[in-house]
Amino acid sequence: MAELSPMMKQYFAIKEQNKDSILFFRLGDFYEMFYDDAKIASKELELTLTGRDCGQAERAPMCGVPFHSCE
Repeated sequence: MAELSPMMKQYFAIKEQNKDSILFFRLGDFYEMFYDDAKIASKELELTLTGRDCGQAERAPMCGVPFHSCE
C-alpha cells in the first residue's frame, strides 16, 4: 500500500480531534468531505459522491461544495 499524501495525513489528524462532526476540509476553492463524512453529506445534501487517489489502495470517497456557497 502506498503512503498517505501529506494532505490526507493532515485530514486524518484533524478528523481524529473531531470524530463526531462532518469535517469540511478546505482544498483550494472547495470544502471537501471524505470517507464516511462524504457518504453522509452526499446523501443528505444531494451532492455527487466521487473519489480521490489519496495514497491508499482504494480511492477515498469524497464530495464537496464551493467555499462561497457552503452555507
